[in-house]
Amino acid sequence: MTAKLIKGTEIREEILEEITKEVQEIKEKHGVVPGLVTILVGSSPASISYVTLKIKTAHRVGFTEVQDDQPVDISEADLLALIDKYNNDDSINGILVQLPLPKHIDEKKVLNAIDPDKDVDGFHPVNVGRLMIGGDEVKFPPCTPFGIQEMIIRAGVETSGAEVVVVGRSNIVGKPIANMMVQKGPGANSTVTIVHTRTKDLAAHCQRADILIVAAGVPDLVKPEWIKPGACVIDVGVNRVGEKISEKTGKTIAILKGDVDFDAAKEIAGYITPVPGGVGPMTITMLMLNTLKSLKFKLGLM
Repeated sequence: MTAKLIKGTEIREEILEEITKEVQEIKEKHGVVPGLVTILVGSSPASISYVTLKIKTAHRVGFTEVQDDQPVDISEADLLALIDKYNNDDSINGILVQLPLPKHIDEKKVLNAIDPDKDVDGFHPVNVGRLMIGGDEVKFPPCTPFGIQEMIIRAGVETSGAEVVVVGRSNIVGKPIANMMVQKGPGANSTVTIVHTRTKDLAAHCQRADILIVAAGVPDLVKPEWIKPGACVIDVGVNRVGEKISEKTGKTIAILKGDVDFDAAKEIAGYITPVPGGVGPMTITMLMLNTLKSLKFKLGLM
């Protein structure tokens, strides 16, 4: 039996519609909408493309969006001063600094300068600590793990008591999603194992998983025989393995593969995310949700 696809593209549309509706209600009752600022340093094509998508999505859901482009040679001091300006701007609820930054700027120092209550990426140590504590302390979960958990919930996959195996231990995906899945609450209450490059018998750990979350950055790392029949497989990997000509546009586009051998895995798993169109679309979506939450915290609605 072929696995049920968990499509991030479809779930994204559901959530964005919900956000749009709530933003309109807040505007009518309180006369304000969420404010989001995106700071882009330099002119990297990849960064510009990603920021453009953030701006487009923010406008779609009714946010006020400020795009603040800065030259590649901006000093670290000037960038920190700019962040401080937005920290003190009551109309701004979320501050994003697009990474990577030029080598002369300390990324950690910049991210730590953002007010934790406007850190809608969820990278500030204060928000990492809040996530670790769990419960009502949590404000802004990191966007990709937040999206993964929401996909699992909306797919109707049972997480309480489930064996969850997370392949990968990054600060952006592996560690936070493991922490989120072990907490008390909806989409959690799981028994979690984190595996990585130094894990002995990686396959055996994966075979135990009721929910297998793979964020290793290695194409086709997870083989079909590693998957427990009926398991939920969340493939976070987006690996460029070549190029092809698009039949629709005639332009050269990247060939993307996940960390899981999708074609074989879908015949074993109960649920599975595709690549592309799985986890990827959820990241910016949850960024919008975190920005809305920031305004709601400020208004005392949460």
